[in-house]
Amino acid sequence: MDSFMKEFMEAMREVFPSLLVQFEDFSTDNAFRYLDMFRSQYRCFNDDNLNRFSIFSGAVILSGFINAAKLSSAKSGKPLTDHRILFFGAGSAGIGVAKQLTSFFKLLGMSEDEARSRIYTVDSKGLITADRKGLQEHKKSFDSGQSDFARTDYEGPPLTNLIDIIGYVKPTALLGLSTIRNAFTEEVVRLMASINPRPIIFPLSNPVSVCEVDYADAVQWTNGSVIFASGSPYKSIEHLGKIYEPGQGNNMYIFPGVGMGTILSKARHVTDSMVEQASIALSEALTEEERSADLVYPRLARIRDISARIALAVIRAAQKDGVDENDLFRKMTDAALLDYVKAKQWQPTTHLQNGNIKGNVHRL
Repeated sequence: MDSFMKEFMEAMREVFPSLLVQFEDFSTDNAFRYLDMFRSQYRCFNDDNLNRFSIFSGAVILSGFINAAKLSSAKSGKPLTDHRILFFGAGSAGIGVAKQLTSFFKLLGMSEDEARSRIYTVDSKGLITADRKGLQEHKKSFDSGQSDFARTDYEGPPLTNLIDIIGYVKPTALLGLSTIRNAFTEEVVRLMASINPRPIIFPLSNPVSVCEVDYADAVQWTNGSVIFASGSPYKSIEHLGKIYEPGQGNNMYIFPGVGMGTILSKARHVTDSMVEQASIALSEALTEEERSADLVYPRLARIRDISARIALAVIRAAQKDGVDENDLFRKMTDAALLDYVKAKQWQPTTHLQNGNIKGNVHRL
């Protein structure tokens, strides 16, 4: 398989020099491995894999978490650096998102080690500690085994019960990537609400049949104080006369803008900074009305404008990283470049030609 992939990627670049390759529905192990193998050589990204995680999943969750953390800190009065994130589910998806969320703390000026210290992970055997025998490599490491991910600061007996783990960690945020339906029980959710005036609860497993907690339950059990985003779509609900809108961490917020920005800038490859800046751009895309409604993601009705703004951020990040090959954009103001990006977006319009419906396709 490796020899085929190497031959395929080289052939694609030879025949289509400007091609951006998307890896879709690869097995979990291969998705990470091939992204690491090719991302610095070719224009490529991993939008999805069979475990439903990609770099864009992490970027979308990072964006939502940035806004959720601000809402939580505004209520508690605690600084953003005090947040502690507990991941329930430490497969490749959970560890991948954990890697991305270290950026939240590093953007606040914390070191890599300090950022990692704010993140805790739980798998089927309980809190992951470095002294556990047989620990899988992706649970130990952040970056090719160079940084220890498992906890080294816990010396007590193994913690296997989520209630006990929450009691020990006292997280401000609980993220679920376990695919265990209703894993966040009423007791778990109420405990989170008892230690946080605005608990962040992101049940990210999808579809709904494997989601850790339903939105209506999370709202009811926290009396509306929960800051919620899920991997699956939920409808708005009414609780005690107030309408609550859930967030959904969907890849569609990120990957169109990253893809477009990469293609238009002619970036040689997709850098970590390009993805990170896409996440930041998404977090900043909320309108004042959306902020007043305590949303963590903008409404999807504005997805075209959001994607254009993300593409702009990606282009600027590519320029800063020195991987862009479209020098024209370096001379353009942000406003002019945003207009250019929007002009290059495909417009889903139709017209009649000789009695037949014809699509209106805009080429990049």
